[in-house]
Amino acid sequence: MKRLHILAAALCCMASPVALSATAQAEKILNVGMAAADITTLDPHRAVSTQDKPVMNWVFNGLVRFKPGSVAIDSLEPDLAEKWESTPDKLTWTFHLRHGVQFQRDFGELTADDVVFSLERAANKDTSTFAADYANVESIKALDPYTVQIKLKQVVPGFLGLVANYQGGNIVSKKAAEKLGDQFRTMPVGTGPFEIKDYQPNQGVTLVANAKYFRGKPKIDGINYKFIPSDASRDLAFSSGELDLLYGRQDQKWVDREKEQPNTVVDVIRPAELAELSLNETKPPLDNLKVRQAVAYAIDRAAIAQFKGAATAEPAVSVVPAGYLGTIDAKLFPHDAAKAKELLKEAGFPNGITITAIQTSLPTMLNSMQIIQAQLKQAGINLELQVVDHQTFHAQIRKDLSMAVYYSAARFPVDDIYLTQFFHSRSTVLTPTAATNFSHCKVADQEIDQARIEPDEAKQKALWAAAQQKIVDDVCAVPLFEQLQVWAHHTNLHFNYDLKGSLNLGPDITEATTLD
Repeated sequence: MKRLHILAAALCCMASPVALSATAQAEKILNVGMAAADITTLDPHRAVSTQDKPVMNWVFNGLVRFKPGSVAIDSLEPDLAEKWESTPDKLTWTFHLRHGVQFQRDFGELTADDVVFSLERAANKDTSTFAADYANVESIKALDPYTVQIKLKQVVPGFLGLVANYQGGNIVSKKAAEKLGDQFRTMPVGTGPFEIKDYQPNQGVTLVANAKYFRGKPKIDGINYKFIPSDASRDLAFSSGELDLLYGRQDQKWVDREKEQPNTVVDVIRPAELAELSLNETKPPLDNLKVRQAVAYAIDRAAIAQFKGAATAEPAVSVVPAGYLGTIDAKLFPHDAAKAKELLKEAGFPNGITITAIQTSLPTMLNSMQIIQAQLKQAGINLELQVVDHQTFHAQIRKDLSMAVYYSAARFPVDDIYLTQFFHSRSTVLTPTAATNFSHCKVADQEIDQARIEPDEAKQKALWAAAQQKIVDDVCAVPLFEQLQVWAHHTNLHFNYDLKGSLNLGPDITEATTLD
């Protein structure tokens, strides 16, 4: 009772800072501040919002896992499965589960039935946001209580990522999901190092250590995950010591200021959002390759990244984000305004051109486009911006109403997904299979399709490399910069791994995490 009382008191950080500090030190409670008013859901098969995702790695496991602090899919390691193998054609995968893994809250031992239930749940559009990711799964079977077999209809690039500790790959308790019903949205049950103890709407989520965690009981006793939407309030709580770990701002001034604070570490991590300017190849004069090349030469990606902040932004390296499986350092067009003018003249536009673009009013995106506007002007390219609210922006660009589209996104770190969604003709806007191909690009369809079914990893990567360079050369889009995620923590918090990234958009809190 005493421990529960302390945890409840610690949740109310804004009410009693002194009490919070004392109890946090005594009970080793990690206090985390998130820039949100509330969660959307804690169901791992539906959680997509920034504020929902960090909790996923604290509560759940996959059959395999991304190493703590890493987003590299080519270095996945065992998690609930201690080993696995596949047939040479990569169409049948067999996973051998650890014995004795216990679900939280006394929901029993993990078995193959829980894995089958979880993955079928993740593949069902009625119970999962990620069902489309599993479209090529033919069957999932429990061969015995500790063996699961998955058969695919065709090769899935980066398949192990679909059974990793991310999105649909998170394994839940079948018994808990069926028993709790709607309550599972806020009180889900996994096998991870921390279990959810309490959820208070618009306040926070309380988690406690899972004493039965198969890697060992966590070294901290719990986590108070607090919703503090106000930047000023969140920063104040962090500077006063009421928070140990803080969701930061993708802002150079913020990073510089926090780095000057005593006992503070700023963590700039991946995944990054890649910003690109897609050029609609069906709309004159952008149907002329030399005009598109002129746009590419006119843009100075290094200057844009510098403006966005050297600590939080990096120049793009390709039409796919850096660090994805298959990404190369493509041969991008260098900044050369004189060359841009020369190409416009060769294309029959000695007096320059005008491009119209629908643009969101969101400040961070609008100011980036205004920088591009100024750079293009130096090369004789007039970029007219039609500024609308963010919702209207998304609606109109999907109606193919913009000659150029500034778009920023991160996806699962395998080239196939990004290339398919942004540059395959099947994903072209206004088509039955539309996604986010705003450029009407189709130059690399063959390589993208071949890579998807190629079982040889070296050949697959070569196909992705060829696809990227074709897209760059055809100037379907101009890669701009990558915006990284920002967190900060006090020096009394030790992750005890090298924090380079997290697909769940927040540092992994593991059984090895400590608080001094």
